[in-house]
Amino acid sequence: MSIPDNRVAVVTGASKGIGFAVALELARQGADTFLVARDDDRLAEAAARIERETGGRSAFAAADLSTASGCAGVADAVLDAFGGVDILVNNAGATRAGRFAAQPDADWIEGFALKFHGAVRLTRLLWPELVKRSGSVVNVGGGAARTPAPGFLVGGAVNAALANFTKGLAALGIEEHVNVNIVHPGMTVTERMEDLLKAQAADGGTDLETARATAIAREGVRRLGEPEDVAALVAFLCSPAARHIQGTAIAVDGGATRGVF
Repeated sequence: MSIPDNRVAVVTGASKGIGFAVALELARQGADTFLVARDDDRLAEAAARIERETGGRSAFAAADLSTASGCAGVADAVLDAFGGVDILVNNAGATRAGRFAAQPDADWIEGFALKFHGAVRLTRLLWPELVKRSGSVVNVGGGAARTPAPGFLVGGAVNAALANFTKGLAALGIEEHVNVNIVHPGMTVTERMEDLLKAQAADGGTDLETARATAIAREGVRRLGEPEDVAALVAFLCSPAARHIQGTAIAVDGGATRGVF
C-alpha cells in the first residue's frame, strides 16, 4: 500500500546516499518532499531530480542540524514551504571510525551533535505538526547499535542512543497517534561507507580494497546493501499498512546481525 497523495515528508541527509533514495521513493509514492543537508548545490540537484522523475513537489533547505538554530530554521522552512508535516525521516549523521585511544573528544561530541541531538531537536520542533496529522517518524540508525565494533565506538554509541530514544518516543506516539520506528542499515553502498572503509584501512595499515573485502567477509552477507533497500522499508513504515508497527527496530543488513534482538 502506497503513501496517500499530498503527504509532506521531511528527510534529513537527503542530498545523497540513503537519504536521497528515501526521499525519491517517498516522492514516487505520492509525497511532497522537503530535503535537508548541508550542501546547497547538491540539495538543489537532488530536488530537481526528484521533481523531474516523479512530477511531485520538492523543496529543500541547507542547514547544520548539529546546531539548535539549524534545526529551528529547517522547521520554519518546511512549514513555510508546505504548511505542515506528515512524515519525518531522521537520516543525517556523520560519526567517525577510529581507534578508541586515539579518538579525541571532538569526534564523540560531533557524532552525537548531528545524528542524535539533531534528530531529537528536529523531532521535537515538528512533533506538534506530526500529532495534528497522525504522522510518522522513522529514524535511520545503523547495525553498530546492536553489534558494537572496537573501531566504530562513536557510531555504535550514537546509534544505540537513537534506538533508545525511538523506543521511548514511540510510547508517546501511541498516546498522540504518531508512528515511530527505527531502521538499522548494514553495510550499504554510499559515499559514507567508502569514507568509513578508508578510515578503517588507514587504522589497520592496509589498502581500501583489503578493508572492503575484510568487512564483507566479517558481515557474512551475500552482497552489500543498496540505498534502495533501506528506502523501500522506510516508505512501507510510513504507509497506512504499517500503522500497527510501533516502536520497532528493523535491520536492513542482509542477515549480518546474528543476535535475536
